[in-house]
Amino acid sequence: MSQNRRNFIKSLAIAGGLSMMDLPVLAEKNARQETSKASRTSKMKLSWFPYNLQLKHAFNISNYSRKTTPVVLVTLEYDGLTGYGEAALPPYLGESQPSVVAFLEKIDLSGFSDPLQMDEILHYVDSLVENNTAAKAAVDIALHDLAGKIIGKPWYQLWGLNIDKIPDTTFTIGMDTEEILRQKVKEVEGQYKILKIKLGGKDDRKMVETIRSVTALPIAVDANQGWKDKHQALEMIHWLKEKGIVMIEQPMSKYLPDDIAWLTAESPLPIFADESIQRLHDVVRTKGVFSGINIKLMKCTGMREAWKMRNLAQSLDMKVMIGCMTETSCAISAAAQLAPGMDFADLDGAQLIQNDAFSGAELINGKVMPLNLPGIGVKPV
Repeated sequence: MSQNRRNFIKSLAIAGGLSMMDLPVLAEKNARQETSKASRTSKMKLSWFPYNLQLKHAFNISNYSRKTTPVVLVTLEYDGLTGYGEAALPPYLGESQPSVVAFLEKIDLSGFSDPLQMDEILHYVDSLVENNTAAKAAVDIALHDLAGKIIGKPWYQLWGLNIDKIPDTTFTIGMDTEEILRQKVKEVEGQYKILKIKLGGKDDRKMVETIRSVTALPIAVDANQGWKDKHQALEMIHWLKEKGIVMIEQPMSKYLPDDIAWLTAESPLPIFADESIQRLHDVVRTKGVFSGINIKLMKCTGMREAWKMRNLAQSLDMKVMIGCMTETSCAISAAAQLAPGMDFADLDGAQLIQNDAFSGAELINGKVMPLNLPGIGVKPV
C-alpha cells in the first residue's frame, strides 16, 4: 500500500472516522488494489458540463425572483472510477457558468499522483485564484466522491457520523400569493416535518398567517437580511415565536453586526448567520453575534472546509445548520454526508427542481438520508 493511502487512512482513524479495527481490513483491500494497479499508471482527468436546473415554482425572496438555476456538473476520473461534483450558481454568489469553466480550465492535476492527497490537491485548487467558491466546491465534491470510492466507504462513515442523528430537513417556501403559498404547503403535506419560509418583505405577517391557516408544522424563518430596524425585528421575532417559529436566519444586513448581536442577545429564538458567513475564517467572528451558523458547500469551497467549519463552530458552543442552494442530488448528497449531529438541516434543493441529473440522497420520513454507497452516494440518471 502506498504511503499516501496509509497516511490517509490513519488520519481518518485519528479523527474518529474509523476504528483501529477497520485499518487491517482497509489495508488489505488497498494492498490488493495496489497490486492490481502495479503494471499501469493513472492520471486524474477533470471534465465539466454546464447544465440548467428548472424550478418547479418561481423562487421568490426579499430582493429577487428566478425560475432557473445554472450549474456546472463535474467529473473526476481515475483508474476506472468516477467522482461527481457540482457548482450551483444562484445570482448572489457572483459566479456564472463561464466563470466556473474558466476556473476549471486553470486546474492542472498532473502534479498529483494519488487522489488521496486531498489536502495538497484542495490547497492547490483554492490557491489558484481568490473567490470562485462554487467552482472550487465542484472539484472538492468530485474529489471526495472519488476518494470515498477508492476507500470503499461513504463519507459519513469515514467521519464517524451516525445517520440516525440526521435532523429533519426544512422545505423552503418563497414569497408568493396566498393561493400559491397554500398550494406549496399542500403539495408537500406528509413529506416534511418542518417548513422554512422566506420573509423580509412588507407582507411578512400576512405570509405567516396564510401558511399557518393550512399547517401546524414548526417553521424556520429566513429573512435574507430584509429587516432594517433591530427593535422592529425583535418585536417581529416575539410575534413569530407565538406562531410556532423555531429559528431565525440572517434577520438583518451582514453589515450590521452590532445590531444583530443585540438582537441575538434579546431574541427568544436562535439566530443563525447565512450571508454573514462564508468560510472557515468567518466562524470565530460570528461568535457572540449569532447563535449559530448555516454552512453551505457552495460558499465555503466544499466538503473539506465545511467539515472544519462544523467542528470549529461546535467547539465554540454554537449551533450548526447544513444548508444548500437549488442543486441536483449530487451536491445535496455531498451535504447530507455532513448532516448527522447538526442542529438544523435545509437540504431540499433537489426537491425544488424538475430535472435532477442524479439519483442520490433520499427524502425519508422528513429527513434527507445519504445512501449507503461509497463516496457521496450518487449515480447519474
